[in-house]
Amino acid sequence: MTKSFLFLSDFDGTLSDKDFFHVIIDQYFQKDSEKLYADWDNKVTTDLDYLTRLFKAIDRDEAGIDEDILKIPFDPDAKKVIERVQRAGGDFVVISAGTDYYIKRIFSHYGIDGVRIYSNPGVYANRGIQLNADPSGRYYSEMYGIDKAKLARDLMKDYDTVYFAGDSKPDLKAAMLADTVFAKGKLQGLLDAERHPYVPIRSFGDVENYLLNHKEVLENGSR
Repeated sequence: MTKSFLFLSDFDGTLSDKDFFHVIIDQYFQKDSEKLYADWDNKVTTDLDYLTRLFKAIDRDEAGIDEDILKIPFDPDAKKVIERVQRAGGDFVVISAGTDYYIKRIFSHYGIDGVRIYSNPGVYANRGIQLNADPSGRYYSEMYGIDKAKLARDLMKDYDTVYFAGDSKPDLKAAMLADTVFAKGKLQGLLDAERHPYVPIRSFGDVENYLLNHKEVLENGSR
């Protein structure tokens, strides 16, 4: 038996205005920031390997890293959208190629409950965050640690209607599986290239406005 509807969302750059790894580079690796950003853009290694190395090198105690996590500029309208989806009987699920280590802490800090998080497992170790992606896992991706499209396809089987929000290339294939896509940043151009329709957004304030102006979206989904 399928449920009413599912809202899938990326975290970094989508539910936040800045990726956590940007926060870390700008805070602790300013001297090397130009090279670090160039390495990321040029994909000199996999995203998973890049983040694994960077997060291991933070060199702060756990309380200090928690302080850094709260510097993530979390979208001020995201909580309202999440709660609106939940009130209408839908499920809000995060799928992220970052790590659940900081996502769980952000949600706890802002009092957001009932959201399932699928991301690379992370733990505090040796004054950094250790990523523990499982190469034998069902949704493992060598590039990102988590294959969002494969995960999304499985999650979608239980729902009649699916919405997706994302901002970049790791989101593309998963986004194209959804009924409605809310696209930020680079994802807009990627979807344009695929001639795939989407709702352009700059923040979750735009998502909220869309839902308010298309009340049938949630009303139909909750039936």
